[in-house]
Amino acid sequence: MGVMVSISCITYNHEKYIADAIEGFLMQKTNFEYEILIHDDASTDRTPEIIREYQKKYPDIIKPILQSENKMSKGVSRVGYRYNVTRAQGKYIAVCEGDDFWTSEHKLQKQVDFMESHPECTMCFHAAKIVKEDGKEEIGEIRLFNESKFWPKDKLFYGSGRTNATASIMYRKEYLENPPDFFFKSPVGDTPLALILSYKGRVAYIDEYMSNYRVGVPVSWNSRIHDKKDKYIETMKGILGMLDEFNQYSNYIYDEDIKRRKLEIEVAILKKEDIGKLNFLRHPKVKLYINDYSKAKKMKFYMQVMFPKLYRDLARKIKKEK
Repeated sequence: MGVMVSISCITYNHEKYIADAIEGFLMQKTNFEYEILIHDDASTDRTPEIIREYQKKYPDIIKPILQSENKMSKGVSRVGYRYNVTRAQGKYIAVCEGDDFWTSEHKLQKQVDFMESHPECTMCFHAAKIVKEDGKEEIGEIRLFNESKFWPKDKLFYGSGRTNATASIMYRKEYLENPPDFFFKSPVGDTPLALILSYKGRVAYIDEYMSNYRVGVPVSWNSRIHDKKDKYIETMKGILGMLDEFNQYSNYIYDEDIKRRKLEIEVAILKKEDIGKLNFLRHPKVKLYINDYSKAKKMKFYMQVMFPKLYRDLARKIKKEK
């Protein structure tokens, strides 16, 4: 039968976390073969040593590439695709970065069973818990719906940390053969991946917690980009350009949807630029963005902007009471 699933794991300076990720791979109970493809981008800590130790124990399953120079710093993008997916033998690709980990031993089997029974499905993902750096304390969740279902057929699935955890993704490898240039040029990887797969088929959500997303990691996206104003704005502008290219790639069939998404990003950039709360709320793009909001939703938006701490405290209180 051969390999059914190729697990793609990229890692860099994850010595405190990589064992959790690998153990999550190895605990999978399946009726098919799978392989573990790990790309280490020249870590300066013990990550490569830990990977080698696991490879010695499981040489037929764990297949690492341990770089001697950091590819990302050299401007190489989509290292997971370039160094893992292109050598993958599996029909399906399951994704998990080195600082996240799987929590269900049946994760791969459940996702493969679903994909096999739904040939129109190009990508599926599931709910995830958000945990602190220690990997134990739960502080939130990423749960798109309260039931398993397909993403609406007439809507694009953008893929982001708000909707799906990276470690929950499984997709059909055939639909990412020779991806377009914008896939490589995009400053983020999950969004163009989700857009391409959404365009080529159906995206499905499985309402079950089967992985953990770890926050507070020093080399994470949040620490490198989100928490740095200039880098964040640069990244968001890069996504705007990628959306324009995808719009052309998909023959403008999602033009209105993409325009709305671009407006949302432009509003996020304005908010990050810190032009002042009142100036922000009066800005034409912000007014256009909330134009179709209900009165209640507009009030919620205004409160988030004007009194963010009070809004967060109230949101936490309401969540606890539920």
